[in-house]
Amino acid sequence: MAKKISIGAAVAITLLGCLVTFQGTYIALYNRYEKKYAADSIQAVTNALYQNGTSGGEASGVQLEADDFLNRAMNRLAEVDYLYRNYYIGEMDDEHLLDMILEGYVAGTGDDYAAYYNAEDFQSFMTDMEGEMAGIGINVIYNTDYNVIEVLNVMPDSPALEAGVEIGDLIIYVGEEKEPVEVLGYNGAVAKLQGVAGTEAVFTVARGENYQETVDFRITRAKITEQTVMSHVYEPDPTIGVIKITAFDSKTPEQFVAAVEDLTGPKGCDKLIIDLRYNPGGELSSIVTVLDYLVPEGPIIRIFDADGNQVDEYKSEGTELNIPMAVVVNGSTASAAELFTSTVRDYDKATIVGTTTYGKGCMQTTVPLTEGGAISVTYRMYSPPFSDNYHGIGIIPDVEVELDEALADKNIYKITDWEDNQLAAAAGTFGN
Repeated sequence: MAKKISIGAAVAITLLGCLVTFQGTYIALYNRYEKKYAADSIQAVTNALYQNGTSGGEASGVQLEADDFLNRAMNRLAEVDYLYRNYYIGEMDDEHLLDMILEGYVAGTGDDYAAYYNAEDFQSFMTDMEGEMAGIGINVIYNTDYNVIEVLNVMPDSPALEAGVEIGDLIIYVGEEKEPVEVLGYNGAVAKLQGVAGTEAVFTVARGENYQETVDFRITRAKITEQTVMSHVYEPDPTIGVIKITAFDSKTPEQFVAAVEDLTGPKGCDKLIIDLRYNPGGELSSIVTVLDYLVPEGPIIRIFDADGNQVDEYKSEGTELNIPMAVVVNGSTASAAELFTSTVRDYDKATIVGTTTYGKGCMQTTVPLTEGGAISVTYRMYSPPFSDNYHGIGIIPDVEVELDEALADKNIYKITDWEDNQLAAAAGTFGN
């Protein structure tokens, strides 16, 4: 492997606690049901949706509309099902068919941010929102030059760190049979690396000069706290700390506070750049907690129903971080990350630098289904403390700066402080 690596259009992937850079994004305001209460709770939701304020047992317009649709749908589905069960020469999987029917219904609604989760997917969703997963504790990116998986970071106190996995290692083979990542493809290799706690991840890495050295690993997976916050001292100016937030989950607030305290304490930084580029959003309670730490007493988020009526509001209790700040954003900064951006600007806490954000100001709730799985549906709009909703528009930075064209094909996590012109523009907002 003599070729020198240059990361091209590499993308960060979710694997064993790693980075997320996709645009499909949401604030998850979800209800957690204990199993013994699930059926009654969901029936109450269904009743509330259908009753629509009627009384005396009279069917509501919503109920009649639903009944008519379901009757027509069942008639059409029964016809198609009959034809397949009588004529199709292949095997049919009823559970898979049910999943596809529900997935198709959600897709057909036109709700851009809706989702159907089967039971397994819903468990993964909940685990991800709670900031914990089973893995070995590495952050990775896909190396398109070699078609292998590159280790970007090794988490503290992780099985990977204990086993000796190093930053820059290239995972070239996975599984007991040492199947090449290049042959398996990205998704196939990831599937073999993932697994449950207590099982083993088996893989081989290439490292060293020209990647001539290979090392075999057999590492027992364990519960890992996902690392969504990374920080370092800005190399061109050690008075500035850089905090990158990759997503907002339940562990993000404590990681964020720890990063601030480390940079402003032992490392002596007196200014902060918060990097939200490629941050897709995350959990409502997470972003509220982080913002409560930063802004003075007052509103954080205002929530509106479909008719434009304000139905809820979250407020800061008054803890405020008094330090000069800049926030760096781009077109993949979305949802909760946009709320962060607009809130700190509403309170004049930070200068916003970069390019116009994604533009997602709607909210989803994720409701478990009685037979497993869940549905995530868009049901609210949300706005910053004082400014307007930015849904479909995005947030225009105070200082508009495109990433240097020379860096367009380089993964954001591989760009150095000296190369990053957007970070430099953010540093420039602090003056001398």
